[in-house]
Amino acid sequence: MPKPTRLPRVYVVRHGETAWSLSGQHTGRTDIPLTEHGEEVIRALGKRIVGEGKVLDPANIKHCFISPRQRAQKTFQLLFGSSPTGVPEHSLEDNVREWDYGVAEGKVTKDIKAEIGEDWDIWTMGCPEGETPEQIRDRCDAMIEKIVDLTSAHHGQEDSPGHGDILIVSHGHFSRCFLTRWAGLEISQGRIFVADAGAMSICGFQHRNFDERSLLGLNLFGEIEQ
Repeated sequence: MPKPTRLPRVYVVRHGETAWSLSGQHTGRTDIPLTEHGEEVIRALGKRIVGEGKVLDPANIKHCFISPRQRAQKTFQLLFGSSPTGVPEHSLEDNVREWDYGVAEGKVTKDIKAEIGEDWDIWTMGCPEGETPEQIRDRCDAMIEKIVDLTSAHHGQEDSPGHGDILIVSHGHFSRCFLTRWAGLEISQGRIFVADAGAMSICGFQHRNFDERSLLGLNLFGEIEQ
């Protein structure tokens, strides 16, 4: 009897280090590049985890959704820079962009609290002139629905071009929100997750059931290991 094919996985990668990720400034719409060190780390990470039989096997990656911000696009390109098969086909996906921080853009938490109020909490209050928790929740839910529809449509069709794993290259808060919603939790609980620069989390399914979403790995290969 042939071995059952596992259900697809979703790999969620936060972009590499930027000047503002180092300083703690909230970086949403601002389109800043990776630091030189950030590029070096992602390039080394690609050599470590991308390739035949490795964590990210290009033969298994069938759908890539990349944030339009240059820091995410560069991270994606560097990850696959050493792959003999080159950079996979991908699409820029606005739904995986970072939380819109509104008036908090470019500011560190203490300065945001001084301006908005000491009780400011992005997880419950969102950002004035930016996104509410409900708005980023809806973006995450739209992506999850899209992913489940894609993966379930090709399940059992191993020869189908669409059968395989999914890669998302995004940002810190979005990644945490996505993991939260994948696990069926409220956005306010996203604070329990960590997404370091260059880190990867892995989402999947239990018992070969698309209704049983699960978290298979969290904050792997990130700053803790650099």
